[in-house]
Amino acid sequence: MTTAIYPGTFNPIHNGHTDLIQRAAGIFDHIVVAVATSPQKEPSDLDIRVKLACEVLAHIDNAEVCGFNILTVDFARQKGATVILKGIRTVTDFEFEFQQLSMNRALQPGLETVFLAPSEQCSYISSTLVRQINSYGGDIKQFVHPSVADVLARGTFDS
Repeated sequence: MTTAIYPGTFNPIHNGHTDLIQRAAGIFDHIVVAVATSPQKEPSDLDIRVKLACEVLAHIDNAEVCGFNILTVDFARQKGATVILKGIRTVTDFEFEFQQLSMNRALQPGLETVFLAPSEQCSYISSTLVRQINSYGGDIKQFVHPSVADVLARGTFDS
């Protein structure tokens, strides 16, 4: 059985993430959506992000959602994952992720990284843009699951 982890802050989870996880669920036996803490990015509350990801991804039978606060390679080892799944939208994403791939290989040889590009209809969506649009009162419903839109509209995402 091949287990892949898909790490990220998911701040918030959006349709691009969901698209990638749905497609990966057809490739791998088990997907662990690994919702990370990140002092560098200062994301919203981990419990809120995990809860939203669980709601959004409930329809994907071979996906589970977990929060984590350790090195990704250590979390992968804990979960028995042999693959790290990463989404890339741009060349800039690739450059950063390739550097991460090399570091992860040095830390845990044999842990592979697989890159998936988003579907065309999701290629421009980012969590940062979703938060920015929402902060100005813009309509984000086409970019996120209704549960995420509701939490962001209530202003409880950052609490």
